[in-house]
Amino acid sequence: MLRKIIKIDEEKCVGCGLCANACHEGAIGIVNKKAKLLRDDYCDGLGNCLPVCPTGAITFEEREAEAYNKEIAPKRVESKEKPLACGCPGTNAKTIERASAPAPQSFDISSQLGQWPCQIKLVPINAPYFENANLLISADCAAYAYGNFHGQFMKNKVTIIGCPKLDEGDYSEKFTEIIKNNNIKSVTVVRMEVPCCGGLENAVINALKNSGKMIPWQVVTISTDGRILD
Repeated sequence: MLRKIIKIDEEKCVGCGLCANACHEGAIGIVNKKAKLLRDDYCDGLGNCLPVCPTGAITFEEREAEAYNKEIAPKRVESKEKPLACGCPGTNAKTIERASAPAPQSFDISSQLGQWPCQIKLVPINAPYFENANLLISADCAAYAYGNFHGQFMKNKVTIIGCPKLDEGDYSEKFTEIIKNNNIKSVTVVRMEVPCCGGLENAVINALKNSGKMIPWQVVTISTDGRILD
C-alpha cells in the first residue's frame, strides 16, 4: 500500500539512539552504529522520532510499504528515569566518577555492542542483524560480574540480554522464533551461577529443540565473584 513512512539518511545519522528511544513501536534499531528502520510494518508513521533527531537525518516519505501492524510491533517499555541528551538514562555524580576512572589495562575497554536494542523483550524477531549472526544470549548481571565481558564474549556477536527472574513470561517462544526465522550460526549462553539463571539456559535449550535446527551452542557460567566456572 502507498503510505507515509519514515526515511533515515545514514550519512547524517550519528548513531546517538535518540530516535530508537523515542519510537514506541520498536521500529527503529541501531545497527553498526547507524539508525535503521527494522521493518515497515512496525512503523506507525506518526513520527515521534523526527523531533528528537539532532542532525535532521529522519524525514517522511510516501512510498509502497506494508501496512502498520500494531499486533506484532514490539512496544517499548517506558523508563521512569528522564533520559539525558545523549539518550542514556539519568545518572548521578557517583556514576560519573566511577565511569571516568581508568579501566584495568589488560582489558579491551572498547564497546562491542553492534546493535540496539539488546534487551530480549525489545528485540524484533526478524531484525536484520540476526541474519548470519553468532548469537550471545546473556544474563544481564554477567556483564557486571565479569570484567572483560565485552572483549571476551560480545566481540563479533549479536548480544541480547535479560533476567528470567525479573522479566515476565518465558523466553523460549521468542528464542524459538528468532532461531527459526534467521540463519543463526551459533548460540552462546552466558549465565550466572545463581539458580534463577537456569531459566535462561533452559529457555535456550527448549528453543533449539523446538526450532528443528542443529546449531552449535555452549553455556558459560560466571560466579558471583567474577570467575568462569565452566
